[in-house]
Amino acid sequence: MAHLLSTDLQGGSDAALRAMFAARKRVFIDLLKWDLPCLEGQFEIDAFDNENAHYLIVADQGGGHLGSARLLPTLCPHILGNIFPHLSSKPVPRGPNILEITRFCLDRGLRAAERRTVRNQLITGIVDYALAEDVERYTGVAEIGWLQQILSFGWDCRPLGMPIVETSGALGALEIRISPETPAKLLAAGIWSPIPTLAFPERRAAGANG
Repeated sequence: MAHLLSTDLQGGSDAALRAMFAARKRVFIDLLKWDLPCLEGQFEIDAFDNENAHYLIVADQGGGHLGSARLLPTLCPHILGNIFPHLSSKPVPRGPNILEITRFCLDRGLRAAERRTVRNQLITGIVDYALAEDVERYTGVAEIGWLQQILSFGWDCRPLGMPIVETSGALGALEIRISPETPAKLLAAGIWSPIPTLAFPERRAAGANG
């Protein structure tokens, strides 16, 4: 059975983090050919993997990586605010209760049906985290195909501007509002898929380290 691990660089499992960074390398560098830093030829780690980042990792019984996402406080440097602010037609949303979802990663070894299951488990974990930690909104940047999927999940999600063609393809920015009604909306859309979750640690004050 899969479980959801909530962790950061300071208090997290080294094995889980290494597996996540290795999976990110296989997906974003090897498969998608993104021009990203690669540590020791094995791990995709960038400047946003710092003391402000928090990770949600779906792992199998043996601790193997199935899926993961990085959450960044928007009062600190983050991808939409610092690299792609032009994707938002209005000022980029920032606040202590607004986080950015980045590096949404599904392991390359998963079959199609498994990918869908892990995707839904990870989305459910992201919403559970928001409800537990008083996160009111998520923002993010996505390539157009993934953006269209996110918008179809039944939750309160909207584009922040028109997609723009970048060097890596067409990208768009989005905002997801989280409320107590979000689980029911995802359930109605066939997305909601809870799995056992380790207790979410208390979130540090956004901007405390930057």
